[in-house]
Amino acid sequence: MASETSSASAGAIKTGDFANVGRAAWWQRGFFASQTAYVAAALLAIVIVMALMSPAFLSAGNVANVAKNFSFIGIVTLGMTLVIVTGGIDLSVGSVMALSAIACAMAMQALAGTGLGSVPFATMTLAIAAGLGVAVLVGLTNGLLVARVGLSPFVTTLGMLSIARGLAYAVTEGRGQTPAGPDIDAFYAFTDGTILGVPMAVVYLLGLAAMLGVVLHHTAFGRHVFALGGNEKAAALTGISVERVKVSVYVLCSLSAGFAGILMTGWLGSAPANLATGYELTIIAAAVIGGANLAGGMGGPAGAVIGALLIEVIRNGLVLAGINAYWQIVLVGMIIILAVLVDRLRSGRAA
Repeated sequence: MASETSSASAGAIKTGDFANVGRAAWWQRGFFASQTAYVAAALLAIVIVMALMSPAFLSAGNVANVAKNFSFIGIVTLGMTLVIVTGGIDLSVGSVMALSAIACAMAMQALAGTGLGSVPFATMTLAIAAGLGVAVLVGLTNGLLVARVGLSPFVTTLGMLSIARGLAYAVTEGRGQTPAGPDIDAFYAFTDGTILGVPMAVVYLLGLAAMLGVVLHHTAFGRHVFALGGNEKAAALTGISVERVKVSVYVLCSLSAGFAGILMTGWLGSAPANLATGYELTIIAAAVIGGANLAGGMGGPAGAVIGALLIEVIRNGLVLAGINAYWQIVLVGMIIILAVLVDRLRSGRAA
């Protein structure tokens, strides 16, 4: 009798829940109920304001400039989002961008004088592999220290930030490294070319975002990533290899940083030791603004892209409007707090 009562109650609750869902307005369901939607609306409003403040803001040249600049941040934000979804953090990404870029440039220089110079694309391919290999090594070290040794992600990656940046200065003695060799034109086409007028960095960003969306929402690995962020102990009890997933997300985050650093080398024409200094804070800010929860369990590629674009729009708009660019830091901080506050209010109202 008691079980029948419980079943009836459960059925009533479920029926009521479905009725409530049915009565919910369109803007309270799916994407429109997420923080990403609110940030996208804020982005649209800011674009309109910036366009009114400076007529040059929506010019073709400036739009292309904004697209290219935000893509570097956006690519790394995709990797950072993976780490944050698991409840971790990676403060070393800016330094990894510099170290990978330097490794790539120096490898091209070293391979230029070898017999590989006569093989089309060989020096470029090996140089890019060297840069990405350095990134994998850093990510693997971060992941193992966090997952196997049990160190704090914040402390571990903060230490790696200093190590990677120090190595960048030590191996170059503070001098920028310029890629060179028989494949230099192909390298610039790969990193800084265009496809139908669209910068390569934008193409890579959109492609990687689409891939990440599929991985997170349609694969077992994606489910495991969210499970770790939701409840790591419960995830382990269900048979998920917590250590393997953690190591994987740190490697992928470093890989995204290394790839973005190599792309920036093609854009700048060199790999300076101070490349991407301070970028880690901007990247984390972009992920958080886009809806990634630092407590874990929430985040996605759409939010990462929108968050990165919002920050670049603000920076670019302030410059064109003749406003001190340092105000960007103030505005980004305010937007982070506002985004989290809106999400907290929305979540509380939903509960």
